[in-house]
Amino acid sequence: MEVYQAIQALLDRALACEMIKQQDEIYARNQIMALLGLDEFIDNGSCQDGAGIPDILDALADYAAEKGIIEGLDSQREIFSARIMNVLIQRPSDVNALFYEKYNADPNLATDYFYELSKNSNYIQTKQIAKNISYSYESDYGMLDITINLSKPEKDPKQIAIEREMKSAVLEYPKCLLCIENEGYAGRIGYPARSNHRIIGLELGGESWYLQYSPYVYYNEHCIVLSAEHRDMKISRGAFTRLLEFVGKFPAYFLGSNADLPIVGGSILTHDHYQGGKYDFAMAKAEANYSFQLGGFPSIEAAMLKWPLSAIRIRGKNPEELADAADKIFETWMGYSDPEAGIEAFTGGTRHNTVTPIARMRDGQFEMDLVLRNNRTSDEHPLGIFHPHSDVHHIKKENIGLIEVMGLAVLPARLENELKEIKKYLLGEKAEVKEYHLAWANEMKEKHAAELSPGSVSAIIRQNVGAKFARVLEDAGVFKQTEEGKRAFRKFTDLLG
Repeated sequence: MEVYQAIQALLDRALACEMIKQQDEIYARNQIMALLGLDEFIDNGSCQDGAGIPDILDALADYAAEKGIIEGLDSQREIFSARIMNVLIQRPSDVNALFYEKYNADPNLATDYFYELSKNSNYIQTKQIAKNISYSYESDYGMLDITINLSKPEKDPKQIAIEREMKSAVLEYPKCLLCIENEGYAGRIGYPARSNHRIIGLELGGESWYLQYSPYVYYNEHCIVLSAEHRDMKISRGAFTRLLEFVGKFPAYFLGSNADLPIVGGSILTHDHYQGGKYDFAMAKAEANYSFQLGGFPSIEAAMLKWPLSAIRIRGKNPEELADAADKIFETWMGYSDPEAGIEAFTGGTRHNTVTPIARMRDGQFEMDLVLRNNRTSDEHPLGIFHPHSDVHHIKKENIGLIEVMGLAVLPARLENELKEIKKYLLGEKAEVKEYHLAWANEMKEKHAAELSPGSVSAIIRQNVGAKFARVLEDAGVFKQTEEGKRAFRKFTDLLG
């Protein structure tokens, strides 16, 4: 694809998905030409091979690298591509105005518009996300989602060296990856390009918040809702209020928060934010093990869920009353200890108990799941007692955050090649199986000896990875799904009555 055809193809795609109007075409062409160092435009038609926007941007970045406009580092290509797309996206005020014009007709029209814009602008990395390996696993708790995360490309060694050199000059703008200062930020080596980034202003709980989508969506319409203020994550009644207010405004979406303590929290605890989307996780479909009455809240339905992590579901029509009920459960749990179940609320003045809350609308009622978390460690489990234990670290060692809590495994990219070697090993071929996988591979070889074949081996490995993830979630549960664990859980819910 030569450069003039690529420019025209990009303009054609932008027109087709209504990012620009016909009157904008010449202006946009000239702006893109300037970025490419072109003084004239030769109309050679448009590329007819059906290339999508990400492929066209790759072609333009190739041209820019060839002409010395940029170096060929992934980071510089990303920055350059985002600058090109910024030409084709309206200013934040116009994006917000159109969003709310559509919202006033139907909230779904607004989110549909903004999600499509975020994909078409290449802010959501659709080409990279398509590389992920994803499938479902039928567990005792419902259909779990398994993803091997291949969407973030490996860094070039030269880029790694530049980033290492730059560490001595730490920049504090933007303050973090979630801050509002990211909107339109060009990016730099070691910091992602955000020229093509737009956010939607919201009011939640009387505060300024913003809606955006995740650049690497793990599920349909994976959104992030972030505070305008750069402040630490905190679970509180205010958080419950904001979660419920959001799903009231966008009833097709759920919204949840990572826990606010290390080990059981998410990857970014330094900026108050939530994650949501238009997707039904296995947890949302979980049945109740038993129902109970929540003291002081006769109109609120409460139940303990059949889920590997310890979860309480509450439902009601009044969001303020539901926030009060959630706060009662949270405050009670923060001070709760049960030494027989291995639960200690404090070590000295250090708090260990918190919750992972998830809000949604269902059948015209507000619903909130509160997942009980504890981040205590021990000599036997130095990474966390209620954290994936060492025998599953070969599959998942990282924190169990909000997404995993709901039943979606985000597994490390290393597994792609490691599982290929295990596949060879199971078929009796020469293979280089990592030592930390060897016991598991031998267990599969023995367990599935009668059914192993080239046609079945991939499905067998996937099933066993799924079973490991179910175990990961069980490890993170403070009350286990055993008769003894259920009795211990009931002791806590009796206290709430």
